[in-house]
Amino acid sequence: MSKRFALVGAAGYIAPRHMKAIKDTGNELSAAFDVNDSVGVIDSYFPEAEFFTEFELFDAFIREEGCADRDLDFVSIASPNHLHAAHMQWGLRAGSNVICEKPLVLYPRDLDNLGQVEKETGNQIFTILQLRLHPAILALREKYSTQNNGHKVDVDLTYITSRGNWYLKSWKGDLEKSGGIATNIGVHFFDMLHFVFGDVVENKVHLNTSTKAAGYIEYEGARVRWFLSLDVNDVPADERAAGKRTYRAIIADGVNVEFSDGFTELHTRVYEDILRGGGFGLEANRVAIETVSDIRHSSTVTSGEYRHPFVETCK
Repeated sequence: MSKRFALVGAAGYIAPRHMKAIKDTGNELSAAFDVNDSVGVIDSYFPEAEFFTEFELFDAFIREEGCADRDLDFVSIASPNHLHAAHMQWGLRAGSNVICEKPLVLYPRDLDNLGQVEKETGNQIFTILQLRLHPAILALREKYSTQNNGHKVDVDLTYITSRGNWYLKSWKGDLEKSGGIATNIGVHFFDMLHFVFGDVVENKVHLNTSTKAAGYIEYEGARVRWFLSLDVNDVPADERAAGKRTYRAIIADGVNVEFSDGFTELHTRVYEDILRGGGFGLEANRVAIETVSDIRHSSTVTSGEYRHPFVETCK
């Protein structure tokens, strides 16, 4: 039997992946909400879905139609980061399980608050930790879990995803709303590193601006130099000459881990996992949320070892 979904944040960049995942898994989008009405993409997936630009009317529809208490199975949340906690609480109290985009919350204490609401309502929160389902990452985890002999892997993580001038003028450029670059585009990678290499031992920040961030994190099984950027000029020259505006690389003990393909289908894989009774909940998020919170609130260290080589080019 198909499940009924509602979607909060239907006009954002990532919302179509949620729509696709709902459709690909044979389910129904009953209603969607966004303050922005540029949501014509809904017609490609669920043209019959109700749509609201006022949250009060959306809430009234969900409750008055009886969806929350009887028929609505999930609320999917793809709203701006700073609204996630409130929207998740609303979804739980409206009688539904919740599937929320990254970062689940901006502050670790919100995980505790949400856990209490889960207990009160009997409903559950799941999140999109899609890299945990990527075949290349699963293979990497298997490789190092079977070779764990006390050796720490040396890892360089580089992710450059260029953005135009609009980015810093949107909510994504507002530290209080997005959490900054390490939170907004980095949280998946920090969760992936925790998933593969274990708990965090040390966390240092070497660079932290509105468009670039870098640092060093030591995990139980790895020493990681990381670099994140929104600046196309940080893309290696040969890649840029070929017209590429994005660069993604993980090098583990000198070996490149190829994981560029397969990203567009991972939301569907996550939904499938949840609907089978799996999925990743609040506690699965905790280490990554604490990691990016620490990065956001740490002072930068301007000297020392284990600095990502791209940091020097930013001076």
